[in-house]
Amino acid sequence: MKSRGLTVKELRLKANEIRQDIIEMLLSAGSGHSAGPLGMADVFTALYFEIANFTPENRKDPGRDRIVLSNAHICPLLYAVLANRGYFRRQELLNLRKLGSPLQGHSNNHSWPRVPIETCGGPLGQGLSQAVGFALASRMNEQRNRANQKTDKELPTWHTWAMLSDGELNEGQSWEAIMLAGKHDLREVTAFVDRNNIQIDGFTEDVMPLEPLAQKFQAFNWSVIEVDGHNMKEIINAANKAKAIYENPTVILCHTIPGKGVDFMEWKYEWHGKPPKEEEAAEALKELRNFRGHLKSEHE
Repeated sequence: MKSRGLTVKELRLKANEIRQDIIEMLLSAGSGHSAGPLGMADVFTALYFEIANFTPENRKDPGRDRIVLSNAHICPLLYAVLANRGYFRRQELLNLRKLGSPLQGHSNNHSWPRVPIETCGGPLGQGLSQAVGFALASRMNEQRNRANQKTDKELPTWHTWAMLSDGELNEGQSWEAIMLAGKHDLREVTAFVDRNNIQIDGFTEDVMPLEPLAQKFQAFNWSVIEVDGHNMKEIINAANKAKAIYENPTVILCHTIPGKGVDFMEWKYEWHGKPPKEEEAAEALKELRNFRGHLKSEHE
């Protein structure tokens, strides 16, 4: 299976490199979030390298896709993906959370004009509302284009991708946005939910149960696709299917392992907001590099 020049195997290798960058960034910063960034590395790699109409070349194009990171505390992943995608030098990743650095602890759209980060993040539960706003704006442009078919000038349209955590679905604002998108059959938006089953206080089903999550989205007029969030083919195929669904918005529930790739972090909610210490980082990087060697030896 080919992507925009990368095979699925190459995408998996790139995700592994991004996980290594995340560990090095967090060690350098001495603070930050580990579990979520590692868990969503495959999804973000697929989105930025294969799925979205979003490249360094078209970053100023008003018709580029919009990507909204709602759970902005996993921004070490966003920064690592953008650097690996060519938006800025990878060496700058080590400035994460440093005084004066644009790589703040929550991503924002004020401090770095070279990088099209669409929104400010911080309080959870707001990203989907913002994404719905982007999607409605695209639809309005499409409607104006239809009404003015005799004119040469077309307004830009785009698809909006909303990146959400499962824990933020505790927030009522999330469900207001879900209802609004369902009301308008808003096919212009697709949400990825990191269904890793953890949040800062413990497991989601202990803190505030979300299940049956798929049926809840369906009740609000969303199409639902469930995938293994570490399977590149499933992620890419689900996104393509979502863009082909014309009737309503789509949510892709990505079943992920928090801390994926680092054995002592996996499934442990304590790593939600904790960076590795020096010895832990060395162990994590060794494990990830060994896995990279295993991946490189695999057949396509």
